[in-house]
Amino acid sequence: MADVAAFLAARLKARGAVIDARLAETAALLHDVDKSFPLEDPRRAAGHGRAGAAWLADQGWGDLAGPVGGHPVGRLLDHEGEAPGWLARLPLEALVVAYADKRAAQHLEPMRARFARWRADHPDRDGQLARAWIRAEELEQYLCDAAGIAPGGVRRLRWAGRAVARARR
Repeated sequence: MADVAAFLAARLKARGAVIDARLAETAALLHDVDKSFPLEDPRRAAGHGRAGAAWLADQGWGDLAGPVGGHPVGRLLDHEGEAPGWLARLPLEALVVAYADKRAAQHLEPMRARFARWRADHPDRDGQLARAWIRAEELEQYLCDAAGIAPGGVRRLRWAGRAVARARR
């Protein structure tokens, strides 16, 4: 996911957008940090994304909290019913992290395929995911337009794996 976020941030920056690429990439690397918390950790009660954001803020990395907290698909529904232009009111770094999460699993895939898998894995959330899909399409169009690419043009920079391997040595 960080590779996709890095690609998008670089494209946006090249087109003149004001974006902290390092913040977007770092938040993408840490977006699922709360999944590593023990099951009994009380922070888990805040829910996925929010729990990680709270932990990051507690560690003194509050700048990462927003993008990490806002990445889960359900958070798209926080903006349900908002007037057009809702995306322009959100930090670009948070949008990049949220969108990269909708495109990258173990590999880069179309957003439609990712949503189909979520719907198959969580049939109890089908209605929520169907509504989130509407906002996700708006997010995809907004970012791809700003980056000057079609959704099929989204790529990975493939830097994160090399960076992690270097850190392990």
